[in-house]
Amino acid sequence: MKKTFSWFRKIAIAEGISFIVLLFIAMPLKYFAALPIAVTVAGGIHGLLFIAYVILAREVKTEYKKDFNWLVKAGLASVIPFGTFYMDKQWKKEESETKMPDTNQ
Repeated sequence: MKKTFSWFRKIAIAEGISFIVLLFIAMPLKYFAALPIAVTVAGGIHGLLFIAYVILAREVKTEYKKDFNWLVKAGLASVIPFGTFYMDKQWKKEESETKMPDTNQ
């Protein structure tokens, strides 16, 4: 059974959390508490997670034969705060519909 969709969902949640931390914790610390290191650290982590998210979104599109609109929605979810959390319910449903039965029983 392929695990790409599962990894995509996990990275999507982590990317969403890092985006929220960057926007609502690190940015205020930079501008209101003069702590630019917060953005440096949170931004770096978010950047790595975003790259992983994009790579996995492309892999899911290919492996699960998703259409271009699916990829556009995934892209929008990554740039709208809380977007990946909102989309996770749909992705969970899609993932469960595409799982192959386990034949090792």
